[in-house]
Amino acid sequence: MAEASKLSAFSSFGFGFGDYSFRDVKSVSLVSGGRSGSGGAFAVASCYDGCFDPDSGSLVACRQRKRFGRLKVQATVAETEPPKWWEKNAGPNMIDIHSTQEFLGALSQAGERLVIVEFYGTWCASCRALFPKLCKTAQEHPEILFLKVNFDENKPMCKSLNVKVLPYFHIYRGADGQVESFSCSLAKFQKIKDAIERHSSGHSSVGPPQGVGDLNLEKDSV
Repeated sequence: MAEASKLSAFSSFGFGFGDYSFRDVKSVSLVSGGRSGSGGAFAVASCYDGCFDPDSGSLVACRQRKRFGRLKVQATVAETEPPKWWEKNAGPNMIDIHSTQEFLGALSQAGERLVIVEFYGTWCASCRALFPKLCKTAQEHPEILFLKVNFDENKPMCKSLNVKVLPYFHIYRGADGQVESFSCSLAKFQKIKDAIERHSSGHSSVGPPQGVGDLNLEKDSV
């Protein structure tokens, strides 16, 4: 007998051929080779009422059902991939930046809030190792705005901002503009905490920064 590959189906599925409808399907078998001398292929649907041979168009050991229905057997697999590590955000105060315009707009709208900008690469092992701790820090400081800039997506802007190593951080504060910049790794994460303490305590500046390095807030893009 020809080899068969069997596809199990749930008992709640139902399907029909012509005037025949089946419920409570046990299994569906696809048998290659067909009947003797046919050289073709036919499918047999095994169910509680019998089976149907679509090649010959006949029912085998099966009684007609009064209840008709359309083919409802569907094999739909909804696969949802988990987000990549750089796609995760700690909360509403952590924003992904995709262009120079978005970057300048976010700084302008931040007002006198402290802004910490992380420049990272999806391929950067140090960036990945540091990221969970950065997310935790963002959750601990909802008053601070964290911006994430993908280096590969924003190379012209990163070049203008003199970003040469990753991960790299810029600190901005209101009208003072950029107040600090440094490279950082997980082992040196205290540098970020120290910067937060330095620029958060008893400091007040009114209005957005007038310029960001070689970038100008008047520009829409680079």
